[in-house]
Amino acid sequence: MRADAQRNVIGLIQAAKAVFATSGVDAPVREIAEKAGVGVGTVYRHFPQRADLVAAVFRQEVDACADAAPALASEHAPGEALALWMQRYAGFIGTKRGLASALHSGDPTFDTLPAYFQLRLEPALRTLLEQAAAAGEVRGDVDSMDLLSAVASLCMPAYDNRPDHARRMIALLIDGLRYRSGQSENIPC
Repeated sequence: MRADAQRNVIGLIQAAKAVFATSGVDAPVREIAEKAGVGVGTVYRHFPQRADLVAAVFRQEVDACADAAPALASEHAPGEALALWMQRYAGFIGTKRGLASALHSGDPTFDTLPAYFQLRLEPALRTLLEQAAAAGEVRGDVDSMDLLSAVASLCMPAYDNRPDHARRMIALLIDGLRYRSGQSENIPC
């Protein structure tokens, strides 16, 4: 791909991400093109169907979330790195509510995304979780897939619809991970 075409693709994905966040995944392609500073034809040249663009945005966001794990681990203590990553993951989930219905629409473009999500995010979380457990900062009997699911569940809209709901719930979950971190892992939950 030529350098200018690559810049267009990157710009389109960033523009789509911003537009999806404010207007949803059904926003007019024209709005995305304008935000990216390109014509509508350029959007369709790189992403022939809207689903292709939605999938590209989703993959890029999954990659950014997964790639944050080693960076956080190198800059923070293991427990803090885990907590910061879980809050980042919650932010990712929270801003993808509009994408959820598109991803579950039955469009075959999205068929590989759940496996991609798991392939990228589960190892990132598992590594952080193992490091925090080895440091004695969290309990060692937690499954990373269970934790991914728990965070996603906590990001569901609350009855009171307060904007900080997910952040507060994740903080409670993190405190729960710290409970019994220094005791035997054979204690029943």
